[in-house]
Amino acid sequence: MNRHQPVDDKTLLDKFVEEAAGIVSKYCKYAVVSGFVAIASGRSRGTEDIDMIIERVPKEVFRRMHADFEKAGFEALQSASADKLYDMYLRQKTSIRYVKEGTYVPELELMFAKDRLDDDQLENRVKLPLTGLDVYFSSVETNIAFKEEMLKSDKDMEDARHLRMVYSDDIDEDEINRIKGLIKALRKT
Repeated sequence: MNRHQPVDDKTLLDKFVEEAAGIVSKYCKYAVVSGFVAIASGRSRGTEDIDMIIERVPKEVFRRMHADFEKAGFEALQSASADKLYDMYLRQKTSIRYVKEGTYVPELELMFAKDRLDDDQLENRVKLPLTGLDVYFSSVETNIAFKEEMLKSDKDMEDARHLRMVYSDDIDEDEINRIKGLIKALRKT
């Protein structure tokens, strides 16, 4: 996939993530994380979901955000009730899955920041010009650290290698090591 394509030549997934991010950004900070970061940066591999971390917001704010998702033609797979989604999923540190009505892909996996590591991702979020998308991502260093330190599947390691290659002139190894330290402290058992 050529990431230097004209703006009007966006994929369905690109348009989906920009629309979802546009809704969320009216209410709180967010960061797109995980595999889509590598894909948006030119890695050739498929995905059907977008993982997004958002700030913890009060229920009333989430109700308004959820209503905006519904107005834009999205539906939550778990429930139509904003209160139920908030109480049974977000507050329990479980994700909500949004899709466009009548479809199952692509899918937005939306979750509250769980801990200091997620808060750090939101604080250090960036727009990656190479992607051509008007979307905030967790930093390249964060994605590399998660994939190399915690996830470690073949696909994740390939994503990390791709990000290291594409952003080789900009990567801060000290930052990757700092984040790996946070992962070890907060997520490893």
